[in-house]
Amino acid sequence: MIGIEIDDFEPGKLFNFQRSIENLPLILEGIPYTVLVALAGMVLGLVLGFFLALARSSAQLWLQLPARFYISFMRGTPILVYLFVIYFGFPAVGIEINAVSAAVLGFGTNSAAYVAEIIRSSLSSVDEGQWESSRALGFSYWKTLQRIIVPQATRVAIPPLANVFLDLLKATSLAAMITVPEILNKAQIAAGRTVDSMTMYITAALVYWALTLLFSFFQNYLEKRYNRYV
Repeated sequence: MIGIEIDDFEPGKLFNFQRSIENLPLILEGIPYTVLVALAGMVLGLVLGFFLALARSSAQLWLQLPARFYISFMRGTPILVYLFVIYFGFPAVGIEINAVSAAVLGFGTNSAAYVAEIIRSSLSSVDEGQWESSRALGFSYWKTLQRIIVPQATRVAIPPLANVFLDLLKATSLAAMITVPEILNKAQIAAGRTVDSMTMYITAALVYWALTLLFSFFQNYLEKRYNRYV
């Protein structure tokens, strides 16, 4: 049985407000790297995910099967493994890559699997009659996607894609494991200086929360914009 004693609980031992404020500027220095890795990783994930979604939806097995395997593998394995493989493994075979690039590549290739499924389901939500009408008008496959299907699917895809980005934003804390100087990495440095890990990690958590709130407002703006004429 697990017992919990609360008689001697002192909040100041868990979180020191003064120490948090003093070290906040150092932790905030990690924001540019956190946002850079998250945004660049999301862009890479969107590009790869779009083509994966098309391949996954294809009737051609030589396109569909590799896409299905990629999506299943990436969704079923930890992202930290990719970060270690890319950052520590690539140099072993002669490919030099810095920590930030390794993080972007790792997060981008991993998020592509989730993005692909979102895009695939969003494209499928568009009525089949839209494709038939486009073919009747002589539109090519790519022109139909660009002009008719993608604009309608975008409205459906925005909420889940925004959630993927928010998860990615928080997951960038894993990049601290490969020395990317993002928020958690800076919090670890501050913890080493102050010997107060809890205060620094709680401060980092509050900074991540503030960032997710900021991007959530942007998500709401996009949703309202695309739903304006629905």
